[in-house]
Amino acid sequence: MATSDYGLVIGLMMAIFLASFVSADPDLLQDVCVADLSSGVKLNGFACKSNISSDDFFFAGLTKPALTNNTFGATVTPASVQQINGLNTLGVSMARIDYAPGGINPPHTHPRATEIVFVLEGELDVGFITTDNKLFSKTIKVGEIFTFPRGLIHFQINNGKVPAAVIAGFNSQLPGTQRVANALFASSPTVEDVVLTKTFQVGTKEVEKIKSRLAPKK
Repeated sequence: MATSDYGLVIGLMMAIFLASFVSADPDLLQDVCVADLSSGVKLNGFACKSNISSDDFFFAGLTKPALTNNTFGATVTPASVQQINGLNTLGVSMARIDYAPGGINPPHTHPRATEIVFVLEGELDVGFITTDNKLFSKTIKVGEIFTFPRGLIHFQINNGKVPAAVIAGFNSQLPGTQRVANALFASSPTVEDVVLTKTFQVGTKEVEKIKSRLAPKK
């Protein structure tokens, strides 16, 4: 075999070898991997536990409306891997969100998932904002669906006179939620006032007032 042929073969082998790092085993390598939330093993997800049952794949927490007598008049009941251990590695989760009249799920993001909501009852004004600061909003009613792209700031508000509720689906076992206001005004340690006053073009007194209202209850 000529030297150039050896070079071609080696080049092809290297290409296949490197490609394997990109595409090797993209799917699950076992039927299930029920999360062991008590394990000290650190990985992207949760370690698998050995003793599993049908209860690891079951959750009844979305059957009833949650109480909405809180600051925002809305409550999110998650059904993620932390409630349903059997979701570990499966890349899906759900939630139920209940809204009192006037209730709001404040502007927030899900860094690890796109969200889709299905209206169970009532009517909601919803929307998301792109990185070009363009708002896409809609009023959705019973049986209708709206989608919030991954990582974009979005919200839902019940401007009606009766309670509302949705079922939300996520393409992540643990989508994560970061409320914009809480992230900026209720972080630990707190963001310096000068950052917030310059960002929002307000005075220190206004910043401190917002911080006090959003501070975690002790």
